[in-house]
Amino acid sequence: MAEHIVLTSHPQRRDLLSTEVHWGAATPEARGPIIASLTNPAHRNAIGSHSGAYAVYRALAIASGKLQRLHKPDLTDTAPAEPIGPHPQWADPEKIVSFDPWGHRAGQVFSAQIAQGIDVRPTIAVTKAHINMPELLAAIQSGRLVPDGDILNANGDVRVTKAAIDPVWYLPGIAKRFGIKESTLRRNLFEQTAGMFPELVTRPDLKVFLPPIGGMTLYFFGDVSKLGPPETKVACRVHDECNGSDVFGSDICTCRPYLAHGIEVCIEMAQQGGVGVVIYNRKEGRALGEVTKFLVYNARKRQVGGDRAETYFERTECVAGVQDMRFQELMPDVFHWLGITRIDRWASMSNMKHDALTAQGIEVVERVPIPDELIPADAQVEMDAKKAAGYFSTYTPDAEELTVAKGRGLES
Repeated sequence: MAEHIVLTSHPQRRDLLSTEVHWGAATPEARGPIIASLTNPAHRNAIGSHSGAYAVYRALAIASGKLQRLHKPDLTDTAPAEPIGPHPQWADPEKIVSFDPWGHRAGQVFSAQIAQGIDVRPTIAVTKAHINMPELLAAIQSGRLVPDGDILNANGDVRVTKAAIDPVWYLPGIAKRFGIKESTLRRNLFEQTAGMFPELVTRPDLKVFLPPIGGMTLYFFGDVSKLGPPETKVACRVHDECNGSDVFGSDICTCRPYLAHGIEVCIEMAQQGGVGVVIYNRKEGRALGEVTKFLVYNARKRQVGGDRAETYFERTECVAGVQDMRFQELMPDVFHWLGITRIDRWASMSNMKHDALTAQGIEVVERVPIPDELIPADAQVEMDAKKAAGYFSTYTPDAEELTVAKGRGLES
């Protein structure tokens, strides 16, 4: 018997829709702004709320009287510190489906709407900074990295451009990417958030959803304006969040060592005139969350015989129900946003990530494995398990690929 969802307390409000969104339009004027602010419900054309998971904190701030309910941000001097795009991929509705490619320029390209009182907010911010990690100073001291006084200083400081991206999901595009019906996607998003977003099932006319999840941070090494042209060589590390290793140095996995190594590869590429990009996704514990992650640690270590490679994924699946929920199908969107069609040095051995990229038409020339000497002793179980399962592997280019790499000056 067919199931039906009836939400009589949330009537359809198509009459209130003021601005349609034409996803994938070639210009921001034709595409239209994404409006999810709460200051005027009549203007809204997106489901959800700005700030992702932080929206709950905003609600608490308003409830406690710390924030005015109708506050609108003053966007003076908040424009991107470096221009990014537009690139041809922005005009293809199937290339970017998980965030707004115009999100960093919202304050400028939609200034007329803002002047009319419509609360349009950026979903991407681009700024400049310096970073410094002990591993980079060690690389300088060992001679692997050489300071140039521009990108890399002798004290280990690295000059970067960085961008923060909040998710903005175009529901028809998300559904197509996963090979499912849009109605199936909407229903499961509604049901599995316990009905948190009723408009997912009551407003099929609204095609954009701002999910309450973490986004991503990008770190650029070198001249960002060089991205796009095919002659620009690109090095990249796509890194999924691991708080225990990345921040606190836990040695049960290779996350921080591989992140540091990826940054080193990106610095080298920038010093050679190319661009390095590190993409940091908020997908803690394979998107299972840190509580589940720690439960799995206990289950692995307390089993008879101790932590073993052959039961590594089994114990994860017993606790979480799946081995991995990161679903890398959406990851290539950021490369389309940057105009990247080829990655010359890819600091990753993940087949999941590699296959997601190539499925989106992005060429990967060389896959750079983590050096054996950077693998912590306690993380060897993880490495052995992944190799045995075919989860990732080192990559040996064939003769033709080596010839291509040599022609680009990329041979190892």
